[in-house]
Amino acid sequence: MSNRVVITGLGVVSPNGVGVAAFREAIKKGIAGIRYEAQMAALQFSCCIGGTPDVPVALQQQYFDELELKQLSSSGIIYGVIAGMDAWADAQLTVPEGDSPDWDSGTIFGAGSSGVDKFREAIYKVDELQVRRLGSTAVTQTMASGISAYLGGKLGLGNQVTTNSSACTTGAESVLLAYERIKHGHAKRMLAGSTSDSGPYIWGGFDAMKVSTFKHNDQPARGSRPMSATASGIVPGSGAGALLLESLDSALARGAVIYAEVLGGNINSGGQRNGGSMTAPNSAAVQRCIRDAVQAAGISAADIDLINGHLTATGKDAEEVRNWCEALQRSGKDFPYLNALKSMVGHCLSASGSIELVATALQLKEGFVFPNINCEDLHPEIAALVDPERIPQQLLYKDIHLAAKASFGFGDVNACIILKQYPQP
Repeated sequence: MSNRVVITGLGVVSPNGVGVAAFREAIKKGIAGIRYEAQMAALQFSCCIGGTPDVPVALQQQYFDELELKQLSSSGIIYGVIAGMDAWADAQLTVPEGDSPDWDSGTIFGAGSSGVDKFREAIYKVDELQVRRLGSTAVTQTMASGISAYLGGKLGLGNQVTTNSSACTTGAESVLLAYERIKHGHAKRMLAGSTSDSGPYIWGGFDAMKVSTFKHNDQPARGSRPMSATASGIVPGSGAGALLLESLDSALARGAVIYAEVLGGNINSGGQRNGGSMTAPNSAAVQRCIRDAVQAAGISAADIDLINGHLTATGKDAEEVRNWCEALQRSGKDFPYLNALKSMVGHCLSASGSIELVATALQLKEGFVFPNINCEDLHPEIAALVDPERIPQQLLYKDIHLAAKASFGFGDVNACIILKQYPQP
């Protein structure tokens, strides 16, 4: 069996917009969601800016009951549940009533870590002789599968309910794993996505590694600068993105709105060889991942209209663009349009791929290319590879037929997905 797979629902909790409507407006207008973080300054971080979604208690109360909110301190679970339930509702799906779950629907919802603040809070309150008093909610918030378990219960999912974790490739990987399950007939619908906690106990390690920028604490919105000659490191971010994947037959049978078709993709690793390491990519593996994704999707590299890159605002941006050029055998004016969402939201870690996939699906569905902000001084190595007009700094309205989205993560792991515009009736 080989089903076609489409995207019928989107949900997003992003630093520059919570909910698809707010997020769409922000990315089209080039609005950054990066803010000054007083807590990071108080803790003497070098980087005192970050991307934290605005999720007030009044909004949380629409998704959680009073007892759940009293027990929940994991921002990642909160972000993920909101994004996941929004994608479910956006797809016009209902939650089953009664004792029987929805056997045809499941979730693969990723996370890099979960409940770090909760675990710190619990440990802080006890000494080594009182570890049994960590609290009854510590397990569900700190277990890796906490996010998928919450979504599985709230939506009554009876198919596979699991969590994946692969650093910055987590979101893209979740979509490809869900795609495969539907393609081979093991499910009709899968909620795919990923989430990331926010705050200094998540971001502190990156500051210690000196990969975060320290040059824009007084200008937060200008801090995240992918592809810029003055890029000086990542701006940490957080949030969640969710995509409801469904077999085309199921979507058509119920008259669902279709954002895009998932044609396929590829996941691989560079094995931390040939220049790859825990924190650096093996370029040969990156190029292979892209080429294999194109082949798996059954398309020609020449037909790709848009690339939504990983592009983190580090010294690896030029290398990434070079890898795209080599893998696709395209450069200069022939290169696809290229954009980097991290210019607006920072690097949302394990949530980055899914949030960026939501942005990619919106561009395909609605025919636009969102602008790259903060790269008015395009890196000269990138300008030598790609015509600067292919890296737009203003919103473009274009009919996008094929888009490639890639994510690359710590551990030298890679994922690339090919999405296709679905013709609207």
